Amino acid sequence: MSHRPKTPPFALVIGVLAAALFPAMFWGLFSGSVPLSPRAVLDGFRFALNLGTVENAASAEIAAALIFQIRLPRLILAALVGASLGIAGAAFQGLFRNSLADPYIIGASSGAALGAALAVSFGGGLGLGFFSVLGPAGIAAFAGSLGAVILAFVISRSFGNSPSPATLILAGVSISAFCAALLALVLVINDRNLVQVYFWLLGSLSGTTWPRLLSALPPMIIGSVVVLLSARPLDLLLQGEEAAESLGLNPLRSRFILALAATLPVAAAVSVSGIIGFVGLIAPHGARFFTGPAHRRLLPASALAGALLAVTADNLARSIIPPVELPLGVITSLGGAPFFLFLLVRQGRRGGGFV
Repeated sequence: MSHRPKTPPFALVIGVLAAALFPAMFWGLFSGSVPLSPRAVLDGFRFALNLGTVENAASAEIAAALIFQIRLPRLILAALVGASLGIAGAAFQGLFRNSLADPYIIGASSGAALGAALAVSFGGGLGLGFFSVLGPAGIAAFAGSLGAVILAFVISRSFGNSPSPATLILAGVSISAFCAALLALVLVINDRNLVQVYFWLLGSLSGTTWPRLLSALPPMIIGSVVVLLSARPLDLLLQGEEAAESLGLNPLRSRFILALAATLPVAAAVSVSGIIGFVGLIAPHGARFFTGPAHRRLLPASALAGALLAVTADNLARSIIPPVELPLGVITSLGGAPFFLFLLVRQGRRGGGFV
């Protein structure tokens, strides 16, 4: 008889992840195309918060502007995007009982990409900035992401009143392929915005502002809270539909509500950062190793792990070859693709299923 390895105390796991996140965010204050020394960062905080005089007021003012207008909102948004993708990834892996699932498994990312491309090409551009939530591209990306998920459920219902997770995944893959084809068609018809859309697809947090961060916050919070409160239904769905029904859970309704709730923070994240792959795949796996499969512990740990991954990746994107800034999605894909292949081989050796 096999026994699941004993996991460390939940409070310890959360404490370690939170303790690792803060140094990563402090690193982000120092690093970038214009590096700041610890003294410059300290002077910038003292100047901005009016905590006494500084030796060089002009330099301190520049440092304060760099920290509070550019780097701090970007770091906070990176943490929020990573947390959204992490918690959504854990939810989708539980919903589909498949460890290879991620937030984009049922067309969320392709729908967002198509919506943004349509807005950029035919709706007047990107509005307030490269990835503005308030502009047409951000709104269209948000709507496209949610629309793709709803369409996946509508299509899957044609295969029965209670579609299986495999049916939903296949419907999502079909929608993703269809949206990708439409995206290519849009770019061919209107190629003057090809560079803008291409860089959006690569993912970036460049140009983050406080209004942009605050605009994405409500859907991120609402969707994440609903998912966190649904830990028990996720545990029941993980046991199979028959077991869930025997305990009074409606699998179809629960799966639909949870999929929409998990897509809400993903749609918000995609609308402000573009497509950032593999965070929603890696974070839940790393968290599950220390928390076990129970979603009451797994979901908050996945959110913190996702935040840590996104902040670290964004710091690397700004620091590897300054002053050039690499797309954030490139950094996460370079690390995530080998991890995905490792999981694929591991799952194949175990005969599929949830790992």
